Amino acid sequence: MLYIIRHGQTDWNALKKLQGRTNIPLNEKGREMARHARDEYKDVHFDVCYCSPLDRARETADILLSGRDVPIIIDERLIEMSFGVYEGKPYSFENADCEMNTFFCTPEKYTHPVEGGESIDELFARTGEFLKNVVEPQLADGKDVLIVGHGAMNSSIVCRIKGLPVKDFWSAGIENCKLMQLTINESLRS
Repeated sequence: MLYIIRHGQTDWNALKKLQGRTNIPLNEKGREMARHARDEYKDVHFDVCYCSPLDRARETADILLSGRDVPIIIDERLIEMSFGVYEGKPYSFENADCEMNTFFCTPEKYTHPVEGGESIDELFARTGEFLKNVVEPQLADGKDVLIVGHGAMNSSIVCRIKGLPVKDFWSAGIENCKLMQLTINESLRS
């Protein structure tokens, strides 16, 4: 079985700032969220955990899996989507002219990334490669795989696995420290 979870809260989450690849650590509430998730999901079996290299995801994985014999493997393909020049700025909804509004409101129209940012196609390519080369073989061997990541990166995985169009990119509602169970779509395996 495949599971994904988003990291706990950071100060930038609380301040409603775009994080992207900026390496912001968990705040105390985020650590508490991860401890709560550890207790809530203590009976869910994981053979292996793959994690984003960013501190907020790594710390979430460490807390979530503390006391368990589950290896945590960092994979660069699980890093959050880059929001380029908008990282560190308030959420785009606060500014009607912000180019990131396209990504958050009509993702299917986000065909050209913001300056220094990453496109949806680039995000899908790297997470798709990760799913095909790492996750699918593990699942074929009967392993239970956990991915600890981020809102946009996790959403790309959900879209690929569920076969959702890009317009439904945000439909899964990736909440902080809420475990989601996914079943690999047969069409993804071809």
